[in-house]
Amino acid sequence: MGRFHRHDDGTVHTHDHDESSHSHGTEEHPGHSHDHGQDDLGDHSGYATGRARIEILEDIFSENDRCAAANRAAFDAAGVRVINLMSSPGSGKTTLLQRTLADLQDRLRVGIIEGDIETPIDAERLSGYGAQISLLNTGNGFGGECHLDAPMVARALAALELNTLDLVLIENVGNLVCPAEFDVGEHRKAMVYAITEGEDKPLKYPVMFRSVAAVVINKMDLAPYLDFDMDLFRRNLATVNPSAKVFELSARTGEGVAAWVAWAVGTSLP
Repeated sequence: MGRFHRHDDGTVHTHDHDESSHSHGTEEHPGHSHDHGQDDLGDHSGYATGRARIEILEDIFSENDRCAAANRAAFDAAGVRVINLMSSPGSGKTTLLQRTLADLQDRLRVGIIEGDIETPIDAERLSGYGAQISLLNTGNGFGGECHLDAPMVARALAALELNTLDLVLIENVGNLVCPAEFDVGEHRKAMVYAITEGEDKPLKYPVMFRSVAAVVINKMDLAPYLDFDMDLFRRNLATVNPSAKVFELSARTGEGVAAWVAWAVGTSLP
């Protein structure tokens, strides 16, 4: 099966390469031909076998979306607000969550679904703040899954007592592509973006930036030492998602974190 992705409207597109359709026929390589005439350019007849594959992929996404709807129904029934927090690796998601839990300790009952390919390192960093924590390692299989999907989150819920919680924060696997494609049952998606990543990422990874309701611009304490152009970044972000709420903060120092926390908890905070 080839590489695939889902568009914003929910349709699935696959880029398939079938080795059996590759012609082989030269003397140096019997059966291998490198003679591609003009008529061969743009010939996509090899995609004719893609219909069954596309239908299967649509079934996979449909099953994910059904599970996401069930997750969301469970959250709603328990009166729990859920935020799916995404980012590239190293942007500061876990540090931001530490600050968030410290701020909400003794004020709000919080659950964490911690997604990582391997290790409990981040889950351990988030312990000690009174939150319920459910760890999801996605390392089974080749290289590990680069995202959380709805069935994974459904399994993680077994370790949380939803009826005793007000807020669930999902720390997704660090990746600027795949996590944005999967509804896991959250009420809002948000992302953490470090200024060390440069100004062009909204244009290079538009699906991620377009999918979120809020962008947390982190590591602002480094601004004096970088040539990061905030105005350019905001223009690039507005190109793909003009309605995104933006928070400038430093998870390391805590400056600006309060505004993010207020948005994250919404009406959950007493």
